[in-house]
Amino acid sequence: MEMKRISLFYGFIGLFLLGCLLGILFTGVSPESAEALFSNLKSFFGGTIGENIDKFSLFTFIFFNNTRVAIISAFGGLLFGVVPAGILFFNGFVVGIVLGYFHSQGESFLRLLLAIVPHGVLEIPAFAVAGLGGVEWYFEVVRGRGTLKERFMNGFVKSMRMLALALLMLLIAAFVEAYITPTVASIG
Repeated sequence: MEMKRISLFYGFIGLFLLGCLLGILFTGVSPESAEALFSNLKSFFGGTIGENIDKFSLFTFIFFNNTRVAIISAFGGLLFGVVPAGILFFNGFVVGIVLGYFHSQGESFLRLLLAIVPHGVLEIPAFAVAGLGGVEWYFEVVRGRGTLKERFMNGFVKSMRMLALALLMLLIAAFVEAYITPTVASIG
């Protein structure tokens, strides 16, 4: 099971990276569509969030938004892993569009990476861990030992442990994104 878990984890990360690549390509092929999508995303997430907000409010906004996504990913993992895979791919696509959009506006890729990597190295794997917990729950229900109720509860406990780990990672990532990433990004 351990090898399957590792493979699935890397598969989720790969879907995120594939989404990034396709988002960047989408921005290059259809800059007008990417700009419209970027504008919609910006207004959906509060327009100027992060620009005129104190760091603690930004930290809590990021953490609670990411917590919601991780919970959806964990519980959605019960559906054969489709939900966490979709979440990671979609988030990657959005990141790719943001990278492509800001690069087309003259921003250097180095600065863009410095704006994403410091917190992203924890945030993206956290979503994969949450989703992996949901998939483990599914496998426990389908292939575990004991009654259906026992398998369901065993899977639930495994999933919640992984979700707890993901939430700890997201807490640290939100702190880094609100307090450290802006400083690091300004260096590039």
